[in-house]
Amino acid sequence: MFYEQRMTVPDSPADLRAEYEDDLATIVEDRGPSAVATEIDVDRARLDTLVDGDSPELSLEEAAAIQSLGDGEPDPETIETMALEHLLLGMSTAVLDVDAVESELDLELDAKEIQQKLESRAPMSFEEFVHVQYVIADGAP
Repeated sequence: MFYEQRMTVPDSPADLRAEYEDDLATIVEDRGPSAVATEIDVDRARLDTLVDGDSPELSLEEAAAIQSLGDGEPDPETIETMALEHLLLGMSTAVLDVDAVESELDLELDAKEIQQKLESRAPMSFEEFVHVQYVIADGAP
């Protein structure tokens, strides 16, 4: 589950995202894309893309909403909060600040934008979340 603390990561952010998307796709398949689209605010086409094994554009909030539909999962807000808190905890463990994360990130985000997203003051895409999590876990001792 993407909101848990990561201490290790696969070879690339793309591999990490694929791992998480497999989990999300399983939830969508089990409940049915139509039912999921009705329950949460994610359009059916993106859910179908996810089930087909491709990477749809999702926000962290949308990924949390999908994850929350799994058995025994917390509500979406709790999942999103836990995910962001684990990023901050991981930064402390790896002794990274936002400038260090920015320097290793394969995305065009500056340190200020990263900080705003980590503090929920700006929306974060699932792609951004995965890349930031990858940098943090890859830098952990």
